[in-house]
Parts: sequence; C-alpha cells; structure tokens
Amino acid sequence: MNIIPRPARLTRRPGSWRPAPDGVTLRVERTGLGPEGYRLSVTPDGVLVIAEDERGLRWAEQTLRQLEADGQVPCVEIEDAPRFPWRGVMLDVGRWWFPVGFLRRMIDLAALHKLNVVHLHLTDDQGWRMEIERYPRLTEVGAWRAESMLGHHRDQRYDGRPHGGFYTKQELRDLVEYGTSRGVTLVPEIDLPGHMRAAIAAYPHLGNHPEAELPVPGEWGVHEQVLNVEEETIRFCQDVLAEVLEVFPSPYVHIGGDECPKREWRESPRVQQRMRELGLPDEDALQSWFVGRMAEFLAAHGRRLVGWDEILEGGLAPGATVMSWRSEEGGVAAAKAGHDAVMCPASHTYFDHYQADPETEPLAIGGLTTLAQVYAYQPVPAGLDAGAAHHILGTQGQLWTEYLPTPEQVEYMAFPRLCALAEVAWGTAGDFAEFEERLARHLPHRTS
Repeated sequence: MNIIPRPARLTRRPGSWRPAPDGVTLRVERTGLGPEGYRLSVTPDGVLVIAEDERGLRWAEQTLRQLEADGQVPCVEIEDAPRFPWRGVMLDVGRWWFPVGFLRRMIDLAALHKLNVVHLHLTDDQGWRMEIERYPRLTEVGAWRAESMLGHHRDQRYDGRPHGGFYTKQELRDLVEYGTSRGVTLVPEIDLPGHMRAAIAAYPHLGNHPEAELPVPGEWGVHEQVLNVEEETIRFCQDVLAEVLEVFPSPYVHIGGDECPKREWRESPRVQQRMRELGLPDEDALQSWFVGRMAEFLAAHGRRLVGWDEILEGGLAPGATVMSWRSEEGGVAAAKAGHDAVMCPASHTYFDHYQADPETEPLAIGGLTTLAQVYAYQPVPAGLDAGAAHHILGTQGQLWTEYLPTPEQVEYMAFPRLCALAEVAWGTAGDFAEFEERLARHLPHRTS
C-alpha cells in the first residue's frame, strides 16, 4: 500500500470494496484519538469513517484516495492520528510571483499529504505581493522590479526582464476559503523590520534615509535597508497587519523578524536618540521592542505572533511562537522558556537546497539536503523534558524561491522531500527502505 504519510495502525483484511457513491458512511463522534484523528474501516460492503472533527474526516478521505487502485480499495482497518498539530510547507512568493492556480495546487498537494498549514511568505526585499488598500504604492511600486539575478549570486548576472505581480485581497480570501475546505490553514507572513526594501522603495519615509529613492532590487540576498523605528512606521506596520487580519483568519500571523541588519540603526543619530528615549541598551533590544509592538497589536486582535528564531535576540515577546531555522537551538530555547516552537532547521527542511549531486541537478541556492536526511529528522530535539517537548508544535518544509522561478521548479524541489517530511510531521516515520518502496508507488498518484 502506498499511503503517505503512513497510518499509525493499519490492519489488512481479505477482500476489497469497489467504490460506489452511497458506499461511504461518515460519523463525527468521540474516538479518543483527539483532533484530526480518525478510524477507517473498509469492508466489501462499504466504508465507515469515524472522527472527532471534520479535519479527521478529511484525512480519512485522503487515505481512502491513496488506497484506491484499479477501481478497488483493499479491505483494511485503520486507526490514525497525527503526533504534531503543525505540519506545514512554506512557499516564498516574495521573490517570484506565482499564479493563483498554482497556489491552489500547492494546497491540494499539502492536503493529500495531510499537511495542515501552507505558510505564504508574501513580502520581501525583491517584491510585495499582497494588496493593501490603505497603501496602494506597496503594489503599484513594491510589487515590480526591473530585473532578476541569473545564476549564482557570486556571478552578478541579470536577465534584464521586468518581473512582478500581486494578489488582490479577494484572491487571497478565496484562497483561504479553498484551503479551509481542504483542512489547510493559510498562515500569512509580512517580513519586518528587515527584508522591507520593496516597501521602502514604495514609501521612502519608512526607511532610515528617506532622501534616497531606492528601486525594488533584483539582487538576491539580505539588503541593508531596514525600517526606521518612528511611531509613524509602527502605525504603518499595524495598518498593514490590520488588513492582513481581514483576509486571513489564521490564529497565527508571521512577522518574519529574520536577517535584520543593524548597521543603519547603529549609524543613525535619530535611531540612537530613539533608543535612549525608550531606555534600550542595544540594537538587538530595539528589534525586540519592535517585534513586541507587533505582538501586542496581534494579541489585542486575538492572534498570535510567529517569527523566525532571530526574534529571540534581545528578548522574546510574550506569547510569541518561534520558527527555529538556523539550527534547533532557537526552538530549544523557546520551548524551555515556555514558548511554542516550530522546528524547521535548514539542515533538514530547506528544500531550496540541492537534493542530489549539484553537478547533475538544476541550479539551486546551495547546500545539500537529501531525501534520506529529511526522513531521518526528529522534530523534538533530544534532551527536552516532557514539559518543554509539549511546546514543539511540529515542523514544516521551506521553499525559498530565489532559484525557483517557475511552478515546475518549485514542485521539482518540493517532491519527493515533502512526502518524507509529511510522514515525519505526522509522526509515523520508520524504515527508510520501506518508505522508498511506498514512495515509488505514491509519486505517480501525486501527479495525477
């Protein structure tokens, strides 16, 4: 059987069932399996699914889809439930704009693998992708760049072709509804206070050198230009987040917080004066103050802030959830301090890395993360006690797209590694050789 992720318990019975429209019975009732868990029974006479919520019913449906072969479903008894509540995939649409139809396909593929989070990285230095009605220049200016890099960053070559695009609020609302109907939550990310060059290009007064008119860059990497820390800029960020909240009902909102250069803050007399006014000892504390203002705003609206592990520097905002990417250390520190964490270290979950010999693979950003490495990943780091381990929400795969400009390239890099991570996130990863056997039968099904 080619089910991915593998169920927690599966017993094969003699015989099979030939699918019929009236042959499936669904019941929502207490099972003791918890949220998203389900029991699936297939007999020659039909199918019975029992789950505690609609999400469990949806995952049973995905299992049933994967069981079917040649117009028949083998008779089985399955009892299944996920180990982790956060099982996700992040798609970076800030570097390259992708059609809405492809975003829907990514939601479908996530649901097929019982991943319940699609994290959309909507803004970055190289592009702003979400319509914000109060600030129209974010998409009029910030969504477009004159050219993009060709080859590796070290080559410093450009294609000379304009690129851009954005999603209207209605398109994103429809996408949220599409995900909800498939058991997938869309988590938006507005990256700040760094990675905001596109926003500063649109509204120069947000930066630390408002006299400089900067274009949206086509160069990958981290840019020195970051937001200033004036109250007007704080209000801008909160205004943007308010419109994000109108579109995305997710309990979590991601504010990035990663790779924020501090040089402009160190060299700015006004920023240094602001730090003295606020009684802050250094620039790390200033970033923590900035993130804390966003956390307060989100909490006041019933939402929770998520950020990359740099938000730990200078002090973690109350209630914040950490995505631990540089290593596992950030997630461990967060969990020990009583904060939730999503474990997504670059070593195992960055799918923009090469997946095989770079000499035979398409151009990628670098690194090497093989299918076997992904399958071997353990989201709960060794040494955490039970109380801290409870704060590990799960894991997700990252698809940063500097070197993935087309949907086809994104899928090539995502799969089959995302199949492996789905099984890790569900909590049933076992023998890698047995997984590879199921994977060989699963991949044709995935592309249908």
